[in-house]
Amino acid sequence: SAPAAAPPATAARPPAPALSPAQQAQVQKQDAEMGAAALRAAQMVDANRAGELWDGASAVARRAVTKPAFISQLTADRTRLGALSGRGQPSITRVKYAAGAAVPEGLYINVSFPTRFANSAQPVRELVSFRFDEDQVWRLAGYSLRAPGP
Repeated sequence: SAPAAAPPATAARPPAPALSPAQQAQVQKQDAEMGAAALRAAQMVDANRAGELWDGASAVARRAVTKPAFISQLTADRTRLGALSGRGQPSITRVKYAAGAAVPEGLYINVSFPTRFANSAQPVRELVSFRFDEDQVWRLAGYSLRAPGP
């Protein structure tokens, strides 16, 4: 009898390549560094130093919002939420935006903390975003507080 024919290569898509141990270690190291950077950024907001945060932000972030608007929005959000009562473990995601997206093109890392404030029964999503700028430096691209959805 004839041997069974192998299925055509197009029949199934191969799984995405797994990260090597060295790549996994690099991602974990970057996650730790970006988590720490995001925590420092959030602590600057805690200390009413949003203006300094804006000063060190990516040019794309500074073009998107003026310094006075950035400071007043954060101040209003924090006043409404009340005193910080705790920040949970960060979760970190990466996203790459192409030209023409709603966000300036580039590679971003988003660090999200479940953060508790005195005036909110539920944790608020505190999001600190970084952009890998053209000079190969990660800089703040955004900071926002999002109340939990309904």
